[in-house]
Amino acid sequence: MNILVTGGAGYIGSHTCVALLEAGHSVIITDNLSNSKSETVMKIMDISDREVTFYEIDVTDAESVDSIFRNNKFDGVIHFAGLKAVGESVEKPLKYYYNNIVSTMVLTKACQKYNVNRFVFSSSATVYGDNKVPFEESMDLLPTTNPYGETKAMSERILTDVAKANSAFSVSLLRYFNPIGAHESGLIGEAPNGIPNNLMPYVTQVAKGKLEKLRIFGNDYPTLDGTGVRDYIHVVDLAEGHVAALENIAEGVHVYNLGTGKGTSVLELVKAFEDANGIEVPYEFEERRPGDIASCYADASKVKRELGWDAKRDLITMCRDAWRFEKNNLEFV
Repeated sequence: MNILVTGGAGYIGSHTCVALLEAGHSVIITDNLSNSKSETVMKIMDISDREVTFYEIDVTDAESVDSIFRNNKFDGVIHFAGLKAVGESVEKPLKYYYNNIVSTMVLTKACQKYNVNRFVFSSSATVYGDNKVPFEESMDLLPTTNPYGETKAMSERILTDVAKANSAFSVSLLRYFNPIGAHESGLIGEAPNGIPNNLMPYVTQVAKGKLEKLRIFGNDYPTLDGTGVRDYIHVVDLAEGHVAALENIAEGVHVYNLGTGKGTSVLELVKAFEDANGIEVPYEFEERRPGDIASCYADASKVKRELGWDAKRDLITMCRDAWRFEKNNLEFV
């Protein structure tokens, strides 16, 4: 298949492009490079030994998106492009609502116009809000604790309503948990612009000496050690989940959790990183971050049952791969 991947130069997008290419599909990438780098596209091609086409556009720009659909024949879309920092979304809600929801509507409209009927959406476990763990796809979604989560829930509703109105339009909503790690080649990984919002790139930059110490937000949560618990999943496992969702997409709307089903606290992750790589990560505790919840991990049984996918790589592998990428990529210092 020929697949449009929006946000394909980003962290999860780039790994999914590699997985798609390795599965024999063709890839066209769009990205506005607001939190990614154009060099990543070259690295995708280096890893896969395949050519990809790249358009530097913002998918909220309807004219640019229409032009790409007009000039290419797509079999499906995987939509990653979006802003994703929970804390920033609390501070700048309008920025998040505009970017994340408009991009989904623009893409969906183009799919309808050009008869592209496979749509895989990059959603998030944040749509569950502060629900009872483990999170199951059948749960009622609670009002989420931050605007970022609301944009994902709204985008899910938009896609669901479009699919109800157009029976040929098939949608897979992938609610993922906390991707970490990097491709085993060490060529692509998580390299955010500026101070990282996610835990693992913060850990690796502290380990590298680029940042002085890790800031852990909250040590008074009702968890085993007081720090937040999350379901960390290797980004390559996550990428392979997208390929499974695309290839096995069924009529209608289908929701899947992509996680390991196991919760790990921030302090447990830091210790695993230190053990895996033989390096110390100094840290300090700070106040809780707005919009965060205590515990979040998946019930991942549905995706295994229906798509035959499950997460294979363990926490030590995630930590080793993340550190290999950080060490190998001097240009990101």
